[in-house]
Amino acid sequence: MKKWTLVMLIIATLAFGSVIGFNLFVKGKIADAIANMPEPVAPVTAITIAASTWQSTINAIGFVEPNQGVTISNELAGVVSAIKFENGSRVETGQKLIELDSKVEKANLRSKQVQLPAAEADFKRLTKLYKQNSVSKQDLDNSESKYLALVADSESLSATIERREISAPFAGLVGIRNVNLGEYLQTGSEIVRLEDISTMKIRFTIPQTQLPHIATGQAVHVYVDAYPTEPFEGIISAIEPAVFYQSGLIQVQAQIPNTDSKLRSGMFAKVDILLPELVEQIVLPQTAISFTLYGNSVYVIEEQTEEGEQVKRVKQINVNVVERGINDALITGEIKPGDMIVTSGQVRLSNNSKISVSEDKALTPPATLPQL
Repeated sequence: MKKWTLVMLIIATLAFGSVIGFNLFVKGKIADAIANMPEPVAPVTAITIAASTWQSTINAIGFVEPNQGVTISNELAGVVSAIKFENGSRVETGQKLIELDSKVEKANLRSKQVQLPAAEADFKRLTKLYKQNSVSKQDLDNSESKYLALVADSESLSATIERREISAPFAGLVGIRNVNLGEYLQTGSEIVRLEDISTMKIRFTIPQTQLPHIATGQAVHVYVDAYPTEPFEGIISAIEPAVFYQSGLIQVQAQIPNTDSKLRSGMFAKVDILLPELVEQIVLPQTAISFTLYGNSVYVIEEQTEEGEQVKRVKQINVNVVERGINDALITGEIKPGDMIVTSGQVRLSNNSKISVSEDKALTPPATLPQL
């Protein structure tokens, strides 16, 4: 029995020893393979830095407003007897838009006008007779009072009739009318929107610290969502004299010519106030910059000689982002014109990584478009 137990222990020891030895052999081979693996080479795209100019701006947001805009309303209640404009059409200053029924007022005006010549003639006749002492002063005063009352009544009726004929206060575009022929309008009903969009205005706010950098007549570029890549050029036309004490902001107004009528009131707009251009600056695509909570950095490519071969490695350098544009950024730091900067592929990189530079064709348009 003891001999059998000893044999089993020897067999078990040999079995476990062979397994452990095999595992150690496999691990050793894997370690040798890893140690002898070539260093990975990360493909990246790159550009060479060249000094360029940078257009500094002060950025703000606001809403587009018309040069003049008003909602046409009626001063007097009445029934719409005529509509003299088309929806969305252009109207001129003084052009009749809406007429309210004024038959009663016109009839009363004709009645007064019929009486006016006789009252005037009677007043003139009594004036001559009074000079000859043929009539009393009371008769002359009564005649004058009657005549002047008729003149005042005529003017009052004419003004009432004119107020029932609603005209455009200025030239511009009308919108879609809110009234119909024969409709009874209460006083102050909204008839139609009228706007002068030949020149548009935009009001925006900037921090008071930027006040020394702006002045009336300074150029601005305005961008709207309808035309995101098209800058609308204008100038600063007014600066509010007081700073809003609760926020420290100051209101600014700019004017933008709108000859092609692309801008419409109410549009949300981004405003760039143009400052003097900066020359000999380092400008990089924003894709070349690694933005993190701990700072911003770029990878600079350096060529080195290793074992008689030229290899490219990267060095991570911290930079300061001074201003950001749509696609580019103005930066400062320990980089200079002539340095080669990685523009894509940074996710695979760390300091001193080995890289290969490949051509970036992602943004290159094809010579011919594919046919559908």
